[in-house]
Amino acid sequence: MSLNIALQMDPPESIDPDKDSTFVLGLEAQKRGHTLFYYSTETMSLKNGVVKASCAPLEFIRNKDTHFTLQSFEETDLTNFDIILMRNDFNDPLAYNAMTHMLDHVTQKALVLNDPTGTREAPEKMLITHFPDLAPPTVITRNLNDIRELQKEHSELIIKPLNGFGGLDIYHIKAGDDNLQAVFDMLCRLHSEPFVVQKYLPEIKAGDKRIIVVEGEPIGAVSRIPPDGESRANLAVGGTAAIGKITQRERDICAKLKPELIKRGLVFVGLDVIGDYVTEINPKSPTGLQHIYKFQGIKCEEAIWNAFEARYEEKKARA
Repeated sequence: MSLNIALQMDPPESIDPDKDSTFVLGLEAQKRGHTLFYYSTETMSLKNGVVKASCAPLEFIRNKDTHFTLQSFEETDLTNFDIILMRNDFNDPLAYNAMTHMLDHVTQKALVLNDPTGTREAPEKMLITHFPDLAPPTVITRNLNDIRELQKEHSELIIKPLNGFGGLDIYHIKAGDDNLQAVFDMLCRLHSEPFVVQKYLPEIKAGDKRIIVVEGEPIGAVSRIPPDGESRANLAVGGTAAIGKITQRERDICAKLKPELIKRGLVFVGLDVIGDYVTEINPKSPTGLQHIYKFQGIKCEEAIWNAFEARYEEKKARA
């Protein structure tokens, strides 16, 4: 089976081939005989129900001199591709929603992964709220009184913006801390959406865990250890990657989430776990594949492409 694969991603020259997950997904696709194309969401257009973008043949290369080649761009109807992978970072939820609405016009012919409707309706910090027994005690609100009520129940809190990313604007309110009002006022100035307020989990001192989940099954994991004195383990803010072992509790969590993930078309997601609780479910462009291979020799991209190809065959059979 040889498929035409469109990668909706950040510019190839901007990625780090030693860390980037899209890079190894592309290499695995090429290994299987698939042909890659690149396009940027900046070039997308929707006219009379047809979605087009400026696309160019792309090849990833693992060597010291270069990590890709890119040929000429040509405006292309996105339904000409067999599979479209949404792998670009999006920090603007309004722009992301608009892009997924455009891709909804493509899904009758091309397989878009993860499903654009399912992804749009499953923001990282919201999907887990449908499973309150799997999440730490959580309130999503812009009401300071609601936050103070949670503080009475759990003296230490984590506060973060609903659409935050990369560890930015995450605050640890400690017991007896008088800064809650100041932090709340600042977040209100910076962010228009509600805030996620959760019980602080002291297990974060030992790190959080990113689990790669494919069709509801845990495939591999990487631990992220925060720097001394930090409550954030994100690699983008100085966290250190380490071996992540999947526990029985985490397998049970995945088993509970599996039917919902499959129903929403979320084939490949990243779970963020602290202690016994899921803090986020990332369906947009999960990362961590190269770290997992480095520490444990697990090629998550093989399981991911097995699932992608199976989904394609199912779609083709239904057509």
